[in-house]
Amino acid sequence: MNRIYIVFLLCLGFAVEGHGEGHPSEPPFPIRDAKRILFLGNSITYAGHYVTLFESFLITAFPSSEIETINLGLPSETVSGLSEDGHAEGAFVRPWLFSRLDNVTERIKPDVVIACYGMNDGIYQPFSESNFQRYKEGMVSLYAKLKAAEVKRVVFITPSVHEDPILGLKGYNLVLNRYAQWLIDQRTERNWEVIDIHFPMQDYLTAKKTLEPDFKLAEDGIHPGLEGHRLIAEYIIPYFDDKFASKDFLSACLDNTSYYAHLYKLLEERQEIVKNAWLTYTGHNRPGLPVGLPLDKAKKESIRIQNKIQKLQKTSIKRSNYEISDHHLFTPLTTH
Repeated sequence: MNRIYIVFLLCLGFAVEGHGEGHPSEPPFPIRDAKRILFLGNSITYAGHYVTLFESFLITAFPSSEIETINLGLPSETVSGLSEDGHAEGAFVRPWLFSRLDNVTERIKPDVVIACYGMNDGIYQPFSESNFQRYKEGMVSLYAKLKAAEVKRVVFITPSVHEDPILGLKGYNLVLNRYAQWLIDQRTERNWEVIDIHFPMQDYLTAKKTLEPDFKLAEDGIHPGLEGHRLIAEYIIPYFDDKFASKDFLSACLDNTSYYAHLYKLLEERQEIVKNAWLTYTGHNRPGLPVGLPLDKAKKESIRIQNKIQKLQKTSIKRSNYEISDHHLFTPLTTH
């Protein structure tokens, strides 16, 4: 059932056909200068593996940086305000980003926002022009509201792939193809920054299935596992630094023995604490999520883990067996 809300366009305060929101003559705000980077999205972002991999990259590129990477992905969320009949067995309708967005931006005050929406916005139905229009309106409004909140840089990510148990990539994924392509087109239509993960993930999945017909990136067709999150990070990181050896780096993060694997685990622990604390503090209407620590206690936990990270960084410099930790594989960051 579609959520009913009054005077949708007026409440959001945007012109859907407006152009020129971006300013290509102005260089993007350097990621190295950010104080807070906010990730928004649905359950895939909430799972957080690609966010933690991205933060691992930031700390590697800027070992003395104090950039905060905050994950506020929310399971089931949409930008379209739509919810299918019987969602969550009728327990609740899908949460709508705009019911919490103002509170999030006011309390977090991010410099950079990286947002990934689309998977839930077609509400797992065949392509509908009206549903598509609601997605487009939601994305345009999101950009406008973030810029009005003085966010210095807004970067969108296309939705990941959907693997139908019977139709494979020829089911709901065809809807996501339309959504992803529209978002990519906004690079020229509206001068938006858009990172495409959808079509590269689709190509990767197709290639893997030629060798392993039963291969899946997402066991349930929706939520990619760690390999899928690694792929997402593999396309996000080079967007901000195309000289960074992201494949070597990500392999090191996930091999369970390297310095970077230890770093990743510490960041994963911190991300979980900080995510739930901020979600609770900023508020949301999605039932079933853990109640986070109060922010002051979460900050103490974050400092505790940061001390471990700093100790790990110092130790890695001294240990010759952690050759990758000397950063010889990675060039200094050059902002994109």
